[in-house]
Amino acid sequence: MIRVEPLQIEGMTVVGIEVKLPKTTLLAVTTDKGYIMCGALDVKLLNDKLGDRRIVAGRAVGVRTIGDLLEAPLESVTYGAEELGIFAGMKGKEAVLKML
Repeated sequence: MIRVEPLQIEGMTVVGIEVKLPKTTLLAVTTDKGYIMCGALDVKLLNDKLGDRRIVAGRAVGVRTIGDLLEAPLESVTYGAEELGIFAGMKGKEAVLKML
């Protein structure tokens, strides 16, 4: 099952995405500039192989819901995210706000 829903964060609309797969659930919150995602996100790949794209993304591990993703500290971020002032340890919600 795939669920896509608008979310309000400090008066701004972002999109929450939940994809239920066998034995796991993929979670993401996206804006026009970038996204945060669950532990399935491969930040190293985005930085090393797709670095020229300057993708703005962050990864949080151990999350099970969109709410968890927004409250969890980011475990890693892309170089493109760092350029926006997003860093590992920052809560997902804070990172999303910087992507708006």
